[in-house]
Amino acid sequence: MSEDEFRLAPMVTDWDTALAVVAHPDDVEFGAGGAVAVWTAAGRKISYLMLSHGEAGIDALPPEKAAPVREAEQRQSAAMVGVTAVEFLDHQDGVMEYGVPLRRDIALAIRRHRPDLVITFNHRECFPGGKPNSPDHRNVGQAVIDAAGDAGNRWIFPEDGLEPWGGVRYIAVASSPAPTHAVDITDTLDLAVAALSAHQTYLGALGLQDIRGPFTKVARDVGKDFGDRPAIAFELICR
Repeated sequence: MSEDEFRLAPMVTDWDTALAVVAHPDDVEFGAGGAVAVWTAAGRKISYLMLSHGEAGIDALPPEKAAPVREAEQRQSAAMVGVTAVEFLDHQDGVMEYGVPLRRDIALAIRRHRPDLVITFNHRECFPGGKPNSPDHRNVGQAVIDAAGDAGNRWIFPEDGLEPWGGVRYIAVASSPAPTHAVDITDTLDLAVAALSAHQTYLGALGLQDIRGPFTKVARDVGKDFGDRPAIAFELICR
């Protein structure tokens, strides 16, 4: 099958730097870790911004104890795929609201990092397959899309004195039910599984002892629309 016969197009490559902005630790690994590994191996620079510490994600641990555990697991996971710049903000896990404060924090991060590509998590009502999405994911995803425009306007959020950045060319939305593009992760599938498995405390709390099986199935299902190769899908929004 030739590339022009794929239902999913090959991911764009005319970019050098990316910033992943997500609600929680583990969001990148569930949706984009294998692709991040491909990109960093090719010399692209990628940074992570977690808007919360994931402190409400483990029922058996109170937030003040869960937060440092989840931070440590996220840093370990990111390092596995070649990402060393990992930042956490203090939005409250589970109750993030779309609005000006969220847009502001994301826009200022975009100005600091000045990426060509912004990666985020599914902003739509449902996941592929129909499972309802969480409010945090929906609100953060939409705020990312809007903040990419805010970052380029000097008169929106001028208070931190950062120069505007209108250089975001693409927004790549992971785990979207409306994917348009994909990245072949044949060579990074094992690394993607290892990076996700680094969130061992969180996965254990979810009862996910075997993450390799479900993750591999998802990658191979995406690959059915991308030349029958394990792949990560994105909804690509061009700016």
